[in-house]
Amino acid sequence: MADVSTTSLKARLQKFRKRVTFDNSFVSRLKAIIVVFVVGLALLSVRLIDLQVVRADTLADTAVQHRSRTYTIPAERGQIVDSNGNVLAVSRERYNVAVNQNLIGDYVRRDEDGTIIGRGAPAAAEALAPILGIDEARLAGMLYGGDTKSTWTYIARDVSPEVWRQINSYGIPGIEPEQFMRREYPNGKVGASVLGFLGEDDSGNIGGQAGIERTMDEELTGVDGSLTVEISRSGAVIPTGRTIEEAAQHGSTVTLTTDVDLQYALDEALNTSVEAQGAEWGAAIAIEVDTGRVLALSDTGTYDPQNPGEGGSVGSRVVQTPVEPGSSGKLMTFSAALDQGTVTPLTMFPVSSTITMPNGETIKDNDAHASENMTVAGILAKSYNTGLIQIGDTIDDDTRYEYMRLFGLGERTGLELPAESAGIISGPDTWGNRTRYTTMFGQSYALTTAQLGQMVATIANGGVRTDLHIIDSITRPDGTVEPTIVSDPVRVIEEETAGQMLSIMQAVTESGSTGYYARIPGYNVAGKTGTAQMADESGQLNDRVGTFVGVVPAEDPQIAVAVVVYNGRGPGYGSETAAPVFGEFGAFAVRHLGIPPSTDPLVQYPWTESEMNRAQSENLLNEDGTYREYVEYR
Repeated sequence: MADVSTTSLKARLQKFRKRVTFDNSFVSRLKAIIVVFVVGLALLSVRLIDLQVVRADTLADTAVQHRSRTYTIPAERGQIVDSNGNVLAVSRERYNVAVNQNLIGDYVRRDEDGTIIGRGAPAAAEALAPILGIDEARLAGMLYGGDTKSTWTYIARDVSPEVWRQINSYGIPGIEPEQFMRREYPNGKVGASVLGFLGEDDSGNIGGQAGIERTMDEELTGVDGSLTVEISRSGAVIPTGRTIEEAAQHGSTVTLTTDVDLQYALDEALNTSVEAQGAEWGAAIAIEVDTGRVLALSDTGTYDPQNPGEGGSVGSRVVQTPVEPGSSGKLMTFSAALDQGTVTPLTMFPVSSTITMPNGETIKDNDAHASENMTVAGILAKSYNTGLIQIGDTIDDDTRYEYMRLFGLGERTGLELPAESAGIISGPDTWGNRTRYTTMFGQSYALTTAQLGQMVATIANGGVRTDLHIIDSITRPDGTVEPTIVSDPVRVIEEETAGQMLSIMQAVTESGSTGYYARIPGYNVAGKTGTAQMADESGQLNDRVGTFVGVVPAEDPQIAVAVVVYNGRGPGYGSETAAPVFGEFGAFAVRHLGIPPSTDPLVQYPWTESEMNRAQSENLLNEDGTYREYVEYR
């Protein structure tokens, strides 16, 4: 009995130990599972904190970025206006229209009582085709897109805001605008070489490529804004999504000194002469005498700034192309001698068709004429080289060169246009025996039309040279106006000398003088014609350049004008090619600007010794040697 009990007890004890061993193993495994679970939970908690706390904003922004679309809000390029506020260049709001083909199927078209009359692309095409002027079937195909649908396909480009508002009024899902600015030039080719045009640079950026559009590109160009919206997978804008708008900063307005009516008149006069003379090109500039403001600047053969690729000369020859001025350049020699006091308007010189100077150089006039003693005033009126070089010889070369530089040769005028030339001139140390004389009568150096205009404006302005400028002011988007500031004026000749020059220059429009076609009825004109030989493609001096410089009214100059006509047929004299441009434009300008007619008689001096003797004997002269009344007998 005892043995059975002991055996049974041992068996039970052994079973119990096995059960305990099993339970301990289970507990260990359970503990391990719990540890793994706790660690995993901790890691998940850390990850959750990282996602929802630490990086929440970043991840949210990333998610928004993935479902965002950013549109450019184009900045408006600043206007270019003339001195009276007339718009010369402006940026107009335009639209490209695109379709999200994934959304167009949601469109439902209803009639006035709400009845459904169409759905999807066909209905949208029926509504939009008349507005866009596109075939309805073709437009339906563009809107539908077939099996492969796009979220952005253009259906129309360059439509007006009015057309876009019509399109938008239908509320068609998926029809979206792309706004941009188109540059427009309301006056066509008028003043094109001044305004310039827009185009792509080497980097593909749109900017000014010529004229004011180029020189003032930074001021005119604004900074584009942006509009960012959230979109769904289908491309639709999420109404409750985040919207970020950054406003565009528009460009500044550039106000020019020019007058569009004067610009048109100068363009017309110049084009008429160039066409009539069969010339290669023409250039002209009109300047307000006392300020240096450019009232008009004209080049022939220019482009249409709206479509510059269609052809035409890019740039402005007025500032970029130097030419020999011919006899117009004599004004500097006359001015220098008068200013130095070596001659007066009535100083006499023996003048013949040919003269041999002390250094052995022989100079000839263009046409043969009788030999006679002539006054300085007469030599200018008849434009005789043989008389002029004797006047030039009364001062030394260094002094005369200094005057030429003071008049602006070798310096830019200050005009705010691209690639202005400073002209071509060398010092007296490079002049040969002949060059020292040819520089006296407007050859062996070159200047631009703008420099010619500045030269005659200097004489008209009492002998004071003022920098030219074509920009009057800049108006910032906030309304702040910044006027143009020019350099200090430079005195070139004394006021008395300038007065004498204006007096003797009035002879240019008299009958028998070279500038007869520059007359302006009712107004006294002071001016000078010029003609110079130019080398052709073979290097031979077969081409001609005709010039004219003048001011009106002569007794109180308001406008100075310089005209260059290159290589007109025949002799190409400035008296025939350039002087008529001054006469035609000047007649319009004095009326347009309200300049009163001249009340003083035209100033006249005796031209020859015989004429002077006759005038003195008949008591026809004032104390200064001018005629008391206008005479016509010469």
